[in-house]
Parts: sequence; structure tokens; C-alpha cells
Amino acid sequence: MKTLNDFNFKNKKALIRVDFNVPLDENFNVTDATRIEAAKPTIDKILADGGSVILMSHLGRPKGVEAQYSLQHIIKTASEVLGVTVKFAENCVGAVAKSASENLHSGEVLLLENLRFHKEEEAGDIAFAKELASLGDIYVNDAFGTAHRAHASTTIIAQFFPNEKCFGFLLAKEIESLNKVLKNSEKPVTAVLGGSKVSSKITVIENILDKVDHMIIGGGMTFTFVKALGGKIGDSICEDDKQELALEILRLAKEKGVQIHLPVDVIAADAFSKDANTQIVDVREIPDGWQGLDAGPKSLDNFKKIILESKTILWNGPLGVFEMEKFANGTIELGNFIAEATANGAFSLVGGGDSVAAVKQFGLEDKMSYVSTGGGAMLEMLEGKNLPGIAAILN
Repeated sequence: MKTLNDFNFKNKKALIRVDFNVPLDENFNVTDATRIEAAKPTIDKILADGGSVILMSHLGRPKGVEAQYSLQHIIKTASEVLGVTVKFAENCVGAVAKSASENLHSGEVLLLENLRFHKEEEAGDIAFAKELASLGDIYVNDAFGTAHRAHASTTIIAQFFPNEKCFGFLLAKEIESLNKVLKNSEKPVTAVLGGSKVSSKITVIENILDKVDHMIIGGGMTFTFVKALGGKIGDSICEDDKQELALEILRLAKEKGVQIHLPVDVIAADAFSKDANTQIVDVREIPDGWQGLDAGPKSLDNFKKIILESKTILWNGPLGVFEMEKFANGTIELGNFIAEATANGAFSLVGGGDSVAAVKQFGLEDKMSYVSTGGGAMLEMLEGKNLPGIAAILN
């Protein structure tokens, strides 16, 4: 696996695909610079070598050229984070981009305009990829968040750099961390899968059953399993058409010697509201008119024992509706258990939008071994798929 350390960038222009798809407020100020900060080590290494950097990214889902999605909005923040004045090209291809690239000196950073202003980017157009490729000497992919897309700048472009291509530090770390869970894990391995739907996690569950010793299932998908097993779930969320599938998962797990752990009690509410009345009930005995919105205290005691005995932990999805303070305790406590296990030497990987949001919100990010930057890409890797953006560098 070629990474930045295999190259010296002195007097070279590094063309880097980054994921600067950052959130902006109504005045177009960046509200979370995490993704820019994540790319900094890669950019720093290239500049320290005496090279220059050309950054390509998308922002949002524009339909053609839309000013609100211009990457011009992030120049100020990018300059502050990177510690250099970031130059800007008002297009990512054509004469403007070519001229900006040719006039770039060692130690300088250039940001190209939003790739998705051109429909050719998402179409994986070869001519468009070739034009992007003409701007740099070495291609670096450091955008894990888009590695599962066969777009021009993430995948197609790599063919124009047969030997001059590599992973950036961020993408290399993502691959290494996922492989630590999927291929080189220290046992016992525990996967915690939360969120609302079994259907969105089914391929992940099937793929990782061979790799884990324990699987904790929480969040809304709990109730599809509980109902399938004959429990009363009241008004809790449930995928009725996935009950057979839930039973099949339990059967497969048993066959493979994997222990599946469901909550035994829940915090039930009489409405999906922060002002609802709540009670702690057995997960199989939720009264009509009530719905389970968080894991209960007995469940958390059970989960704590499993987590603290684990050497490798994967966390994808919350245990409850953590956006409402009343139903956040299960997710917070789970985070605390994983943090404690990590401090005791376990390897913990957190990924998926909601889990990442939770660890950030509750100040747990620095207590995990690794927090993934790519939701969809991480899920596809966990499903056992080959990601085109990664394959293009390895080929």
C-alpha cells in the first residue's frame, strides 16, 4: 500500500482529493472544520518536502453551478487551519485552473472550485478526469468519505498516474483501522450496532459475523428482533417485513458461535417527545401506547461487562434517541464503557454519522482509538465491498 512516505514531493505538485464537504451556516461560515483538520497532516508533509498542493473537493449536492456551494466560502477557515494562505481557482478545469496550477510555487496551496459544478465528476467521465490529472505530478487520495464512489476525481483519475499515486495519511489510517477490526483483530471482538433499521445494517451483520465474538444490537432495530422472538413492543419502531430475517441472523450467529446481546429493558415513553412521560420496562413487555426510546439500566450493566472484556470494539449506531436529552443516557454510557476499555488497551473504532455525532457531542472523541470520517464508505467496507477509490490506488 503506497502512502505519502514512499514519495519525496520536492518541486512536485501534489494533486490531492480531499473531503472538504463541511457544514456551513446561513452566512456561509464553516461550523465544523473537522474534515479540513483531518487533511492537514497530509498537506503538511508535502509542503515540508518542498512541494506544492492542489486540493480538489466537492461541497454539497449542487445542480450545476450554484454560488451557495462554492468552495470559496471555506478559504478563510482552510487558511487558518493549514497555516498558509490558500489560493483559489474559480474552476477546477479549463484555462483558469491550468493557469493557477502553472503559477503555483513550492510551499503554496491552491483550492479548486467545487468538482460537482461539472456533471462529469459524478459520471466518472474520462476526459474530465484527464483534464484534472494534467494539473499535478503526483495524485494523492485522502478522501475516505467519497472512496466508495467511482467518480472522476476519486477513481478514474488514478489511471493517469500509473506509478505516481498514493494514499494520504487520513485514508491510509482509515484502511488500517478497518483492517484492524476486519482482518487483524485481537479477540474477543465486539461489534455494537445501533440505529433504527435492520435493513440498513443487514449486509454489515452478515459480513462481520465471521469476525466477531459478541454482537450488541441496540437502538430501533432491537424491536424487530424482540417482536420476531414473540415479545410485545407496544408502539416501538419495527420493520415487520424483516422479522424472518432477524430470526435468520440469530440462527446464523448461533451456528457461528457468536453471542448476540439484545437489551433486556428499555426506557419507554408515551410519545416521541422530549416532554414525554417515561418508565423503565422489560423489553418484551412494552405496553400499548408506549415506545422504547433508550436502553435501560439492566441492559447497560450487561453491555458494560461485555465491552470491558473486549480487546477490539466496533461501534456503529446509537442505543437510543440521543438527540433528546431524556433518551441520551444509553448512548453516553456505552461511549463511556468503550472509552474505559480503550484506556485499558482495547482498540476501538467508531464510525457512521450518528455514532460520530454522539462521540463529538459528549466529548468522547479523544477517548476512542479511531473515529472514522466516512459514513457510507465505512459501511461498505464493513459489508465486505471493494471501494473503487481504494482499488484505483492499489491497482
